[in-house]
Amino acid sequence: MSEVLLLLMVVLLLTLLGGLVRVVRGPSEADRMLAAQLLGTTTVALLMLMSVAMAMPRLLDIALVFAILAAIAVVCFVATGEVRDHDAT
Repeated sequence: MSEVLLLLMVVLLLTLLGGLVRVVRGPSEADRMLAAQLLGTTTVALLMLMSVAMAMPRLLDIALVFAILAAIAVVCFVATGEVRDHDAT
């Protein structure tokens, strides 16, 4: 079981690396925000796997905090985009 969890963690770390590349090189702000959302989601999944692998249930609380922060980031991005659209007209 631990080998499977380790393999999944490696795959998630590779996903994080791909997301970081997209955040830096994203052609638009929306692409960058989606990549940042991917980073948040992947971090939550990684923390959940680590919690199971290391038998540390406290990591689930930290994963929950990351999930909330990722949701708040999306709301802020959408709110900022709406302000820009109103200023343009």
